[in-house]
This record gives sequence, structure tokens and C-alpha cells, in this order.
Amino acid sequence: MAEQEKLILVTNDDGITAPGIRALIEAVRPLGRVVVVAPDSPQSGMGHAITIGVPLRLNQVEIFEGVEAWQCSGTPVDCVKLARDKILGRKPDICVSGINHGANHSINVIYSGTMSAAMEAAIEGIPSAGFSFLEYDYKADFSLPAKVARDITERMLRNNLPAGTLFNVNIPIVEEKDFKGIKICRQADAKWVEEFDERRDPHGKKYYWLTGEFKNRDAGEDTDVWALENNYASLVPVQFDLTNYKLKKELEEKWKDF
Repeated sequence: MAEQEKLILVTNDDGITAPGIRALIEAVRPLGRVVVVAPDSPQSGMGHAITIGVPLRLNQVEIFEGVEAWQCSGTPVDCVKLARDKILGRKPDICVSGINHGANHSINVIYSGTMSAAMEAAIEGIPSAGFSFLEYDYKADFSLPAKVARDITERMLRNNLPAGTLFNVNIPIVEEKDFKGIKICRQADAKWVEEFDERRDPHGKKYYWLTGEFKNRDAGEDTDVWALENNYASLVPVQFDLTNYKLKKELEEKWKDF
């Protein structure tokens, strides 16, 4: 019996018309049947938000020639949930999210809609990966990120990965001739030092813009931040179990009087 064609779910958080998702679709479409379910507008920074207070809209669109595509009024996580329940008919073999405009390394993984979409799929037992390009320019050249995404997606489909597999992949801004390859990393201990810029509107009422500076507190050479600064793409295996097992064990010993 012939092997069933691989089913690839593609999503993102920049919206279905973003250049990054088109690059990702073109990268993975030779690997199987591609179905796109993505937000109808940008949803960056939404994290793992879901829509519960208003109805969701889902419309099929003709945007990518030869590829089934749907736009959703909700969040990236909503897109994955609806794809699984209402569109695909079966569990996809893989979910790929992106290619995001901007970094999702280190602590950014917590806030990222790109990664939360991939994480939702992983929670459903679907091997998943989120791809992010450090370039924010809407007219960015996605040639290198697309090659990285194709390579990793192909490897994921070829190997029997455990349920819950989730990769956070970031690609540096670098000429292809200077690109050193893909490095398996850990998440750097880094964060945003944030401030709110206070301003006033024409009516004299206060409003705020979130600003800040990214600070890397990690000197390790095995981190995603280090890899990206040294012309590697970083691949961090991520888990959604947030349990601190070391502390759990300590508390079980020290707090026995509970």
C-alpha cells in the first residue's frame, strides 16, 4: 500500500498576507499536502491567547496558487484549534509556524504568537516548529530562512519524533556565504528591560507606548542568542510543561508538614 501523503499545517502570527508565511509555504510545499490556516490580521505578541468572548470567523481564501488556505478572525492558537477540529479531517503530520518577522529567541518565546501556534499543535501531539527571522523589514529577503525551514521540516518528517516535539528556530540576518549552519541550543537567560513612554493625546489625556532594551545576561556559547550573534541559526527544543522539577523535589523534602 502506498504511503499516505504527508499533511503539513502552516500558520503564523503576522497574518495570512505576510511575506514570511508565503516563503514558508513555498519552502515546504514539495514535502506534502500543505493547508494554511492563519490570522486575517497581525497578531504579534499574542502569546497563547484564545478567543472566548466573541465568535470566530473562518473563511477560505485564494491567495496561494494550488494551496488550500483559510483566514481566521482569531489568534494564532485559535487558528490551530480550528484547523484541527474543522478543516483538516485528521491530525497533520507536522505544523510549521512563521516565518516570523523578528526574533523569538530567549524569553521572547513566552510572548510569541508564532511559537504559541506551534506549541498548541505540539500539545495535540503534532511535531511542530516555529521559524523566526531577525529581520523586521517587510521587504526582507527570506531566501535563507526558507532554506533553513525546508531543511528542518524535511528532517522532522523523516524522523519518528515523539509526541509533543516543539522546536524554536531563529535565523540571523547574514549573507548566505557567511552562514555557518544550524546549531542546537538552549534558551539564553535574557530579557527585555521595559519602560512605558508616557505621552498625551490632543485632548491632554495620557497614553503609553511600550519601549525597552534587550539585555543578555548569559555568557554561555551554547545559547540561541550566542548562535545568532555568530551567524548560526538556532534550534531550541522547547517544552510546554512548566513544572520546576528540581524545586518540586526540594519542597517535597522540606515542606513535609503540608
